[in-house]
Amino acid sequence: MLIFPAIDLSEGQVVRLHRGERAQKTVYSDDPAALARRWVAAGGQWLHVVDLDGSFDGQPRNLPAVRAILAAAEVPVQVGGGVRDRATIETYLAAGVARVILGTAAVRDRPFCEAALAAFGEQVVIDIGARDGLVAVQGWAERTRLDALQFAQEIATAGARRVVFTDVHSDGALQGPNVAAQRRLATALSIPVIASGGITTLDDVAAIAALAPLGVEGLIIGRALYEGTVDLADAIAVAAAG
Repeated sequence: MLIFPAIDLSEGQVVRLHRGERAQKTVYSDDPAALARRWVAAGGQWLHVVDLDGSFDGQPRNLPAVRAILAAAEVPVQVGGGVRDRATIETYLAAGVARVILGTAAVRDRPFCEAALAAFGEQVVIDIGARDGLVAVQGWAERTRLDALQFAQEIATAGARRVVFTDVHSDGALQGPNVAAQRRLATALSIPVIASGGITTLDDVAAIAALAPLGVEGLIIGRALYEGTVDLADAIAVAAAG
């Protein structure tokens, strides 16, 4: 299982939100590129980058910071947040991004989403954030009436090659992941899942790694790395051991 260190961007800084709340922001660095180098040096094989301002505002806001990360990183980078049109996908791919993540657009503009999946295949990942089992959009600030599990199955049928799944109540809270929700989603899908949200200890990493046979191919870790409750090299070793 791959470990994806998360680099969440707001106003050019590296931050983390508590349960997706924009008002509950902790700033960890003014130098995203330096953090990218740090995670790669510690063994990171991928980076997961989110333009949080873009997620809320509906268009990318941190492209200079993303470019700096791409220049600094020697590993593939997947980027999401505010991707609502083909031009943005093409801009990111041209800049060197390996995968572009669609979230809100996958829910609110299904024709665009399906066209993007058809055109870009493996280079598009669908992000599903869930609050109480329902899909959340617009930086997870708005909860829809869509059942997250049903939506995941629909988007897989529409051509999605993989999804990122986050239990929003767990995200950034350092209270452990919702393993049961991750298990349900992975069991219901035949495409790979990247789990996200709530990792606090190495035991949490092991609990998600145990889902690998169900199709959970990766795990995103954010605040635990920044707060020091999980060491990246140790997490990679635990994930590799299954």
